[in-house]
Amino acid sequence: MTFVVTENCQRCRYTDCVAVCPVDCFHGDAEMLYIDPAQCIDCGACVPECPVEAIYEEGLLPADLGSWLTINAERSRVLPVVNRKSEPLGTAEERARALGFSG
Repeated sequence: MTFVVTENCQRCRYTDCVAVCPVDCFHGDAEMLYIDPAQCIDCGACVPECPVEAIYEEGLLPADLGSWLTINAERSRVLPVVNRKSEPLGTAEERARALGFSG
């Protein structure tokens, strides 16, 4: 199994998760992060670090978010590795509040 970044990451791009990842499985674009399922070692260290609960274990991924498994696999192949914590997007705090999190 792998872990999957879902839509809650969009317009946030918090990178707390990459700081605890023991391998370079996170990739990113200007809007969000993605997990490369071939690189993920299924440790789960990233899950509690995400302040907007965007990361799921594949087996616990809600059915309505199932397409994110494919999106992560496809996007991670063509995007650069993100393996250092950086500032979240300028829209992150507002987006987190809209999602019901403190941001």
